[in-house]
Amino acid sequence: MDSIWLGLSPSASSTRILAMRGPGETILKAHLSLRPSSPRAVIALFETLALWEGVPVRAALVVDDASSCPSTSLYRDTFAMFGDVTPLYSLEWVPRRARHRRRDQLTGMGDFVDLECMLAQTIAR
Repeated sequence: MDSIWLGLSPSASSTRILAMRGPGETILKAHLSLRPSSPRAVIALFETLALWEGVPVRAALVVDDASSCPSTSLYRDTFAMFGDVTPLYSLEWVPRRARHRRRDQLTGMGDFVDLECMLAQTIAR
């Protein structure tokens, strides 16, 4: 394992987060509020996972086609202030895609399939 794959998908009411060790092992699923209470929260999440696991985080943020989407602009503002590449993490902006189905061992959190596919297609390349 040389990195943690992390996907963030903001919606109208919340942000879904999925972290994986490669394409087959889901290690974290979360539904968080749409807007973090601090602009530094997303970066702290990336850095915390990298420090916890001892490998860099390769993150992908799902963005809508409309650049005026409030959730997208929130994240763009955050990374404009702090940058999007450090020794602990890197971030890519990925357009929202169609969903595909896969099962994992972390049940009860709802459907994260779109984030899994996006991570496999974007970060694994």
